Amino acid sequence: MKKTKNLHLLQLIATPVIATILLCTTVSAEEPPVSTGEDFIKRIEADVTHLNTDELVDLAAAHPDLELVDVRTEHEIALTGGMIRLGRRTHYINRGWLEFQIGDRIPDLNTHIVLYCGTNRRSPLAAATLKQMGYTNIYNYADGFPVWREKGYSVQSSDEYVGSMLYRKPIEVQSGVWSAIGATAPPTYENSGHNNNLSFVIGTDAVMVVNASDNYLLAESLHKEIKKITDLPVKFVVLENGQGHAMLGMNYWQQQGAEVIAHTDTADVIEAHGETILSRMQFRNRDKSMGTELSSPDITFDVMHELDLGGMKVEVHYLGPSHSPGDTQVWLPDRKLIIAGDMAFHERLLPVFDDSDTAGWIETWEAFEALKPEVVVPGHGHPTTIDVVEKWTIGYLTFMRGEIAEILDDGGSLIDAYKIDQSAFSHLDTFDELAGLNADRIYRAMEFE
Repeated sequence: MKKTKNLHLLQLIATPVIATILLCTTVSAEEPPVSTGEDFIKRIEADVTHLNTDELVDLAAAHPDLELVDVRTEHEIALTGGMIRLGRRTHYINRGWLEFQIGDRIPDLNTHIVLYCGTNRRSPLAAATLKQMGYTNIYNYADGFPVWREKGYSVQSSDEYVGSMLYRKPIEVQSGVWSAIGATAPPTYENSGHNNNLSFVIGTDAVMVVNASDNYLLAESLHKEIKKITDLPVKFVVLENGQGHAMLGMNYWQQQGAEVIAHTDTADVIEAHGETILSRMQFRNRDKSMGTELSSPDITFDVMHELDLGGMKVEVHYLGPSHSPGDTQVWLPDRKLIIAGDMAFHERLLPVFDDSDTAGWIETWEAFEALKPEVVVPGHGHPTTIDVVEKWTIGYLTFMRGEIAEILDDGGSLIDAYKIDQSAFSHLDTFDELAGLNADRIYRAMEFE
């Protein structure tokens, strides 16, 4: 018995000694230590796949589900004007938190991931780290954000028009037709609720604004931009629907002497839910909500309302049920241009609400298409053509309704609706926020059609 105890004691003493010998052997077998970060980068860069700007663009074309990770500091991102907009999405993960956050952001180890910074110092190290963690398709964008921006490629920012509450400065779509393109992200304090398009049309006598905006101060900011272009008064403001970012700023415009025009259903939504919508905006926007008071449209219509801005004929249409009650389109027949509102989407995934009529939306599209617009200014995103918005609006609705019809015919459940493969639309902004909700709402509606 004593012999056995002595043997155990020897084993306990020998184990750390052996471990120490093995550890020393391992360290001595490794490459010699380096004293600078530059030397360390040189050591690991052979194990990292590096891309220049052209190669990054080609990779994104081959893999639309590509995800980028910006490892710079938040201050750097704000100072340099944002992050790269490419592929499915771009994540901000500070280099110091990469190992701890990457698994929650991108759990699939086979995802194509590109890391970048500003000077090609942190991103090679970050790429090497992810490879060690088991990610299989890792790339380092060696040119970095400054080169991407210099070449004029798309960027994303919490605020692209510093010094104004507008997210972006208005652009001229056609002569006399302008639009301040909002963020395609949800409304935030940073974007001041400017996450939809605020458009305006200049005639020879007056200006018409489409969407009163999310709040009083944002409406005032838009008006400042209009005044830089023309001295003509804003006489009309058209609300595309009763959502907050379309209607909450109307008391500003009414104070300027403008008449606010809306469909009767939009007016009903404002009356029924306006106080709740206002409270939510005030909670989100805090000090930026100052001056905003709930108001009501001055003019309502059922089918069409005509305006004359002086040398510019305008038709305000309600073509039928679609995204939300009272969805309105502004048609310039002489220009073949339509300010479509939430009838049309193409840069972000369309949201389906509880009061959306997806079947009616598809039917209404025929009337929209019959106008034969050559230029479409959507409710969200940049101006485009009808074939583009049809692909990502009606194409999406037709796909989802077809999939859910099969589920219902086969006796499936809501769980099956959540499993629909929507990956063909995953490159669109707000996909992660909306895909599951859309499946839920379309399924519940179709159960009772």
